[in-house]
This record gives sequence, C-alpha cells and structure tokens, in this order.
Amino acid sequence: MTASFDYDTFVTRNTGYVATDTQEKIRTSRLLIAGCGLGASTAIAAARMGFCSFVLVDGDTVDAHNLNRQFYDVDDIGAPKVDALKKQILRINPQARVEAVHANLGQGNVLDLVEQADIVFDTIDFLDLEAILALHTTAQARARPVFTALSIGFGAGVLYFPPTSPASLAAIIAHDVQSAQGEGDASYAAVFGKIMGRIGAHLDPQVVEQVGKALTVMEDGRPCPASQIAVGSFTVAALAVSMMHDMLAGMDVPASPQMVVHSFRNHVTKLIDISR
Repeated sequence: MTASFDYDTFVTRNTGYVATDTQEKIRTSRLLIAGCGLGASTAIAAARMGFCSFVLVDGDTVDAHNLNRQFYDVDDIGAPKVDALKKQILRINPQARVEAVHANLGQGNVLDLVEQADIVFDTIDFLDLEAILALHTTAQARARPVFTALSIGFGAGVLYFPPTSPASLAAIIAHDVQSAQGEGDASYAAVFGKIMGRIGAHLDPQVVEQVGKALTVMEDGRPCPASQIAVGSFTVAALAVSMMHDMLAGMDVPASPQMVVHSFRNHVTKLIDISR
C-alpha cells in the first residue's frame, strides 16, 4: 500500500527552524540545478527541505564512479543524470514538478532555463567556461540569485551572488581570463588554476594537492579526474540549502566575493575573499 503525500505533514518537523512564511517561499520557489553531478546532493536536500519545483539540466549520464558521492544508485548507471535525479526527487515528493533537460547548458538554452527559475544553483566544476559565464551573466540580467558550489575534500565552499551584486562571477574572474588569454590559454583549467592560486592558502593541503593534480591532467584536454568524496558532496548540500533558506527568510547571507567554506578536516568554517 502506498501512503498518500501531504505537503503540510511532510514539512511538519521543519517547524521551529523554518518559519511558516519562509516555508511557503520554499514551496513556491523554482530551483534551477545546473549540473546534476555535484548538484544532485543539493537537489535532494532541497527536496527534503520542501522545495517542490525543479529544473534539472545536465548532458551527462550516471557512471559507476559517481556513486561514491552523487545521489544515484547502481540501477541508474547509464541513465541520463537528469532522469535519474528526477526519479529520486519524485520518490521523496511525488507531487514535485520536475523538468529534466538532458543537454549541456550553453548559449542556446541558458536564457530559457534561467527565465524558468527563481533561484539558480550551479557547480563550479563546469568544464565549459563560456557556459558558466553565460549562466551567471544571464541570471544577473534577469535578477535571479545564484549559488555556486565547490566540493573541497572533507568540506565545501559556496558563493552567493545576489541579483544586484557588483561582484559577479564575470567581474571576479575578468583579470584571470585576461591574464590566461595573454598566456595563450583561456581554458577553464587555466582560469580556475589562477583562482586556486589565490585561495589555496586557506584550504586544506590535501585539497590543494588533489586539485593541482587534476588541473595538470586537464591541461592535456582530458576530462576532469578530480577526487571527490561523499563528505564534500553532503557539505555542499548543507551549506547551499542553508544559505538559500536564509536568503528566502530575509536573513543576512555572506555574498560574493566572500565564499563560505567549511572543512571537516579542521572543523572550521571561514569566509574567503576569492577576488584577492
């Protein structure tokens, strides 16, 4: 026998932590998940928090090596990530409205996707620099808040870009892009390497070592092999959904260029200015 779903019952245990008006904003806000690898954990946490409307976009399929940290099962291997994630969300809330777009995000679809959403969540491990900049630029033009996440070993970092923020992603990395172009390589790996060079001193040594190895491989044009673990994926979800809640509740949320970083390796939470 399948139990019927009732939203009010579903969110009953949020009471005391989530105000009634904030819960209603969560229920009615449409969340764009741009990248359903690392984004899968945030989508699941958001669904359990009470978000009911999702737009999922990703052109990848589930692979066996994803299962150590992404919210998929062995039975999902080979399936489009957006379809597998939609299935998982509907298992939590069968009344959720989930649009699954099995495609890479790019200039051709970014405007339509952003206009469907109230909140944008993206993962900074996009390998297409042009696409991620198009997403952020379009979201800013359409006054959509953006949360960008990074899994960092036994921890995570999340950046919040308010719609009116002058510290957009494009503005923050403009110098890095210009510098990389001057060196003849404006690839994602080259630009991200410069960002990591600035913030590496604030991160766990393990993270710096593993990201350095990954960037070396990416310089050869091979897919990103960066090591990632479940703790990082879960931390991304916890940080991102907490910050989304606080934004909807009208609370102060650390905003770009400040990145909220938590390390379970050192049990420390800090703010890092990624522009410096």
